[in-house]
Amino acid sequence: MSEPLPPRRLLLAIESSCDETAAAVIDSNRRVLSNVVATQHELHERFGGVVPEIASRAHLERILPVIDEALKKSGASLSEIGAVAVATHPGLVGSLLVGLTAAKTLALVLDVPLLAVNHIEAHLYACRMAAGRDVFPAAGLVVSGGHSNLYDCRSPVEFDLLGSTTDDAAGEAFDKVAQILGLEYPGGPLIEKIAATGNPRAFSFPRTYLKAERLDFSFSGLKTAVLYAVRGTPGARNRPVLPPMTPQRTADIAASFQAAVIEVLVGKCDQLLSRTGRKTLLVGGGVAANTLLRERLKQLASLRRIELIIAPREYCTDNAAMGALGWELWEREMFSPLDMDVLPGLVRKRAATG
Repeated sequence: MSEPLPPRRLLLAIESSCDETAAAVIDSNRRVLSNVVATQHELHERFGGVVPEIASRAHLERILPVIDEALKKSGASLSEIGAVAVATHPGLVGSLLVGLTAAKTLALVLDVPLLAVNHIEAHLYACRMAAGRDVFPAAGLVVSGGHSNLYDCRSPVEFDLLGSTTDDAAGEAFDKVAQILGLEYPGGPLIEKIAATGNPRAFSFPRTYLKAERLDFSFSGLKTAVLYAVRGTPGARNRPVLPPMTPQRTADIAASFQAAVIEVLVGKCDQLLSRTGRKTLLVGGGVAANTLLRERLKQLASLRRIELIIAPREYCTDNAAMGALGWELWEREMFSPLDMDVLPGLVRKRAATG
C-alpha cells in the first residue's frame, strides 16, 4: 500500500521585477523556509544603473537554479508546493516576464493555483512578516530605487495609493547623486557611509513639497542642486570658482543630500498619519535600510505614539520572502488565470486625497 502524498501547504514565491532573481518557500504560518536571492550589481555597476536588457538576460540564466536552490534549502519537494506566487507588477517588462513564465510553467505542471503579487505592496507585507502577526489596517511608505509611495493599507489585499513621486524616486536620487560624486553603484549604502563623516547642514538643499499639503514627492530638483554644488551652475555669469572636491566636501554634500531626502520622507509620513488617522506605520523598500531614516522614523513614532514597523534589512531590498503576500491571496482564493500578462507600469489606482 502506497503512502499518502504530503499535503500541499507550501507557497513558492518568485521575484524578478528588476535586477534580483529570487525565490522563497513559505509555510502557512508565514514562516520562511528558504529565501534565495541572486543579485546583478556586478553586471550593472559600470552603467551606473540597471540596464533592462542585461537584467532580463541574467534572469533567464538564473531563474531555474535559484528556484532549485530555494527548494533544496527549504527541504521541500515540488509535491508539497500548493500554490505559486509571482511578482507581476510593477517592474521592468522583460524581467517580470521571466519570473511569470517560470511561475506559469510550475503552476501548470503541478496543477496548483497561480497568484499575482504586487511587488510594491509586497514590500509593505514584509513588515507583517517581521511582526509575525496581523498589522493591518495601517499607513504605509514604500521607498526604493523605483518608487516612493504613500498608502492607506486597509487590509493585506487593499492598498490605496495616496501619494507618490512626480519624478525621481528617492532610491534613484541616491544612485544619481552617487554617480555625480564619483561613487560606485548602488549608491545608497555608499552615500550613507560617506555622510557619516559629513556636516548635514553644510549645504541648504531643497525640500520639495515638504510644507505642501499634497502627499507627493519630488527629488529631481534636489539632484540638480547637488549637481550644481559639485560642478557649478551652467551658463551663470561671473560663475564663482568652486572649492576642490576634497573628501570632506564630498562627505558634506552627501550628508546634506541625505538629510534633505530623509526630512521630506519623514515629513510626508507625518502628514500621511494625520490624513489617515492610522496608529501603525509600515515602511519597506531598499531605502528603508538607511540607518538615519530608521532613527528619524522612530522619533516620529515616539512623538505620535504610534507603532512603527520597518521591514528587516534583508527584506528591504528585492527578495521573494515578501511574496508571502501570496498567502493572503491564496486564502481568499484570489487566483490568476494562466493566460495573465505582466503589468509593468501598474502600481495601484490612486485614491482621491481631498
